[in-house]
Amino acid sequence: MKLKLLAALTLVLGLGTHTASAQTNMTMSSWVPPSHGLTKEFLPGWAAMVDKATQGRVKLTMLPKHPSAPPGTFDAVRDGLVDVSFVTASYTPARHPLPLLAELPGAGATAEINSVAFNRIHWKYLQAANEYKGVKLLAVFTHGPGQMFIVKKAVTQVSDLAGMKVRSGGGISEGAAKLLGASPLVKPAPESYEILSSGVADATFFPSESIKSFNLDKVIKHATFFPGGFYSSAFGFFMNEDKWNKLSKQDQDAITSVSGEVAARLAGQVWDRADKVGIDALKVANVAIVDASPAFVADVRKRTEPLTAEWVKNANAKGIDGAKVVVEFREELKRVAAGK
Repeated sequence: MKLKLLAALTLVLGLGTHTASAQTNMTMSSWVPPSHGLTKEFLPGWAAMVDKATQGRVKLTMLPKHPSAPPGTFDAVRDGLVDVSFVTASYTPARHPLPLLAELPGAGATAEINSVAFNRIHWKYLQAANEYKGVKLLAVFTHGPGQMFIVKKAVTQVSDLAGMKVRSGGGISEGAAKLLGASPLVKPAPESYEILSSGVADATFFPSESIKSFNLDKVIKHATFFPGGFYSSAFGFFMNEDKWNKLSKQDQDAITSVSGEVAARLAGQVWDRADKVGIDALKVANVAIVDASPAFVADVRKRTEPLTAEWVKNANAKGIDGAKVVVEFREELKRVAAGK
């Protein structure tokens, strides 16, 4: 009898110890360089928040190499090649047209403002369209204000862009290039240095951060800055759905508490700091920086109006009141900028 009691006690204690020490290990990866803010700060920062929120039950480890080409990131996470990652919707605009809302001209003055406002509008209106089906969407965010960076000449009016070969990530950036008379070359961000330095492209549309992240201060000679940028890029941040479903409700809730707006704000803050580093690099490299004149800004806005109309059309086709959402997104940008 004593032996049976001892065996039962040992089993109970063993199970208790196993439960207390149970740990879920996940992988995460980034397709931008190790020095990039998303790789160096955002992913590790979010992983640390997950660790704390789950009391150490969920651990995330960075893979040494991203398992796919950047545009294939959604599929890589869906198929379990990596558990957590992010990708810009610009790389897959046919699959993810609704996130392009946050890329339209006239978005937030900073990545943080844009990311928080976009995240709020996404969960309120766009999530219902389920464009991220196949993965567990954790948050959406944007990069900082998109600007024009040119190799050989200054761009001070729309006519200066005529026929210019401009590297673009796709999406609204690509559409804007076409409407402004340029010839867009859709290439992932990490290929920018090669195509600019080799003369394949004459310019690129990017946030200021990219100047330093992709060593473009060595090839860019001119920059044209628009107040708040003239476009942005929207990102989805997601987890493998099977891994999510295998988590306990407790850990799902804990991860949710540090995702959504919390993660969007973190990403935006990281990007804003990186933008400052990029601007400093431009100055050190003596890049000629000009601010777009009010007339140039107005001309760009007018010529790119069809992009907003196209987004509204696509949203309406998915059962979403596109015009209403555009107006509300712009109002949300003002609210976030005011600290609300």
